[in-house]
Amino acid sequence: MAWEIDPVHSDAHFSVRHAMVSNVRGQFKVLSGKLEIDEQQPENSSVEAQVETSSVDTRNEQRDGHLRSADFFDAEKYPVISFKSTKVESKGGENYRVLGLLSLHGIEKEVEFNAEYAGQGKDPWGGTRAGLTAVTTINRKDFGLTYNTALETGGVLVSDAVKVEINLSAVYKG
Repeated sequence: MAWEIDPVHSDAHFSVRHAMVSNVRGQFKVLSGKLEIDEQQPENSSVEAQVETSSVDTRNEQRDGHLRSADFFDAEKYPVISFKSTKVESKGGENYRVLGLLSLHGIEKEVEFNAEYAGQGKDPWGGTRAGLTAVTTINRKDFGLTYNTALETGGVLVSDAVKVEINLSAVYKG
């Protein structure tokens, strides 16, 4: 069954430790993609999704500008972050392991998402929707995102580990 990601009811968030003491969260405002969902044989399911790097939003325009720069996403050179699944495995119940290729900053690496499928249902407009949440943690240095600043008290300004959470609402397309 083919589904299209509804960007109005979906989001792609990330969080990263900042200055060794707090987490900074951000999101990408422009998200798109498609799903194939086979509830009877989940291994036949797949997902392709992308976000526009220039749409990064951390609620701080100065920081967002820095994230769009060559120090981080280099949005002019790499306008899209994409993910394409290569394998879906059931972990029991509504939980799945989704392996795939994440392309970020010109580098493609295999990553693993832990996903929870929320199922399908009718919406008030006569359509059918499906939902899922997927979470992973990546090392930003694996994707060439190496910018950092040493702190006077020890440690660094930006941690290497970045938690990624995707919440998708998809509309059935036939």
